[in-house]
Amino acid sequence: MKKDSKTDTDELRETYSRSDFPDGFVRGKYAKRLKESSNIIVLRPDVAEVFPNEEAVNNALLSLIDIANKTTHQTRRPGRSPKKQVLR
Repeated sequence: MKKDSKTDTDELRETYSRSDFPDGFVRGKYAKRLKESSNIIVLRPDVAEVFPNEEAVNNALLSLIDIANKTTHQTRRPGRSPKKQVLR
């Protein structure tokens, strides 16, 4: 039985040369597309130290959203009186 002398083109090589990429290199070619499709948020280091994992961050933010929703619907802005109903 003969061995297949054809090399698999899906495998990575140890080295590459510029001639392997005839269209050349473009820095940031996919950066805009990646930014639009990504939802990654980078925390400041001092904030990241407080949370052990992404679940803890999500739980804290969901709690904050819940508190904000409960408190903003119950209070009025200071210095404003409620609107008076106009009878017709």
